[in-house]
Amino acid sequence: PRHKCGNQKSCPQNYFAFKIISGAANVVGPTICFEDSVLMSSVKNNIGRGLNIALVNGTTGQLLKTDAFDMYSG
Repeated sequence: PRHKCGNQKSCPQNYFAFKIISGAANVVGPTICFEDSVLMSSVKNNIGRGLNIALVNGTTGQLLKTDAFDMYSG
């Protein structure tokens, strides 16, 4: 069976499914999946160098904001 975000197991009821995949230098970008919806990826062109953050409402699961923080440039 297929599980949300490609996880190996399904999440218990009243829990959100998510998967965060780290990038590999500037070859492969990171991906953030939440409840079977890709929030950030190189395909969506909304990732950056450094820390990539997706802010989600913990009660409703609604995406509030995405951003990247460049830790290299200071």
